[in-house]
Amino acid sequence: MPRLLLKCAVKRAVKVPVLFLAASLLLFLTAHISAQSNAPGKTAKIASIAVTGSTKIPSDQFVAATGLKSGDVVSAAQIQEVADRISALGLFSSVKYRFSSKGDSIALEFQVQDAATVPLWFDNFPWFTDDELAGAIRQQVGLFAGEAPSSGSMLDQISDALSALLATHKITGTVVHELVAPPSGDGMVLLFKVQGAETKVISVHFGDALASNSEKLKDRISDIEGQPYSRFSLETFELEQLRPLYVAAAYLRARIGPPQSKLASNSAGVEVVIPIQPGPAYTWKGASWQGNVSSPSTSLNALLPLKPGDIADGIKLEDTWRKIESEYQQRGYVDAKLDAQPQFDDVNHQVSYLVSIVEGPQYRMGNMVITGLSVDGEKALRKAWQIPPGQIFDQSYFQKFIKILAKPSAQIFGEIPVHYTEFGNWLQPNTDRHVMDVLFDFK
Repeated sequence: MPRLLLKCAVKRAVKVPVLFLAASLLLFLTAHISAQSNAPGKTAKIASIAVTGSTKIPSDQFVAATGLKSGDVVSAAQIQEVADRISALGLFSSVKYRFSSKGDSIALEFQVQDAATVPLWFDNFPWFTDDELAGAIRQQVGLFAGEAPSSGSMLDQISDALSALLATHKITGTVVHELVAPPSGDGMVLLFKVQGAETKVISVHFGDALASNSEKLKDRISDIEGQPYSRFSLETFELEQLRPLYVAAAYLRARIGPPQSKLASNSAGVEVVIPIQPGPAYTWKGASWQGNVSSPSTSLNALLPLKPGDIADGIKLEDTWRKIESEYQQRGYVDAKLDAQPQFDDVNHQVSYLVSIVEGPQYRMGNMVITGLSVDGEKALRKAWQIPPGQIFDQSYFQKFIKILAKPSAQIFGEIPVHYTEFGNWLQPNTDRHVMDVLFDFK
């Protein structure tokens, strides 16, 4: 069952002023100004309604959501109420409107700006397809167009629509949502799920023999089988268990998932199938290097764990790229970044990597600033620190050192009575002199 990605915007309340003047005066009524009216209670007929500024919501859909239409007789307060209600949805970062008078009628124009959005997932609705869920939302949420805000009243409307769908099928549960980090990728997602109506996974089947026959996966299948059904958990399993299995076996372009699920015929639980297209297994052809000024390519090649013709174990390669980056940081290149891009030869099923390295400047040890320790404690700490001023700064040594300092340690302070409950540390690079100052704060 493919997941439905929805996007959402940040709620921003809007207060729009209203002022009826002469027919020739074009009024811009904007957010954050107190409502005004020279003629309290005055009404006018709407001649037309226009919408500008949104690239996500069609104008006719927006107008329908306002509840206004040509021919309606409205007051300033009614227009204000519509603007506030639309703003409260959270879909727009700005909601403004203006109108011009034409006799006893007005031409009304809403000016809006779309807000930033985040994806939305449906987590545990095995009774319905994504299309059915989206259709139920569209019937009740006027401005739903495959997107949703990260806050605002639209989230409550979506929850209500999903709750109504559950009720029509006599499914008892509470729809909730939360902002979470996805199993893979950047950013955040809004996860909608049902509490109180969980169904368990009763079987899991893999779409390829490597996964089906893996003893390691058999030991981990209990992570999902027999557990409450959750698409989020299934995708986490794919990322943490299935992907490493195939990448280590050189199936570097394996396509895994998304998981497909259906209710068992006896409604005893959910049956899950995880599609897998392994593709070819690749052999190692080598690496080429760019940007490696301080390290010759021969030295970098010596760090590679594979020889030409070996199975291209992607897990070993990923570890190698991290180790090379760490090697640079140990030699003072604290900003070093490595980008390894595979180059596939699909005719011969070989893979090589183009590895680009941005080394950045090499830093040496600068000053050490210590606050919050006694004189004896500070002397002991400076004595324990093994990078003297002017020496190449080793970031890996710094990381190990602060782990020891996380709590008072005899390894550093010996028998000196040192007590602290909070420990802060900072690196302060001097980009002109290429020195790294180290700051430690104890409380």
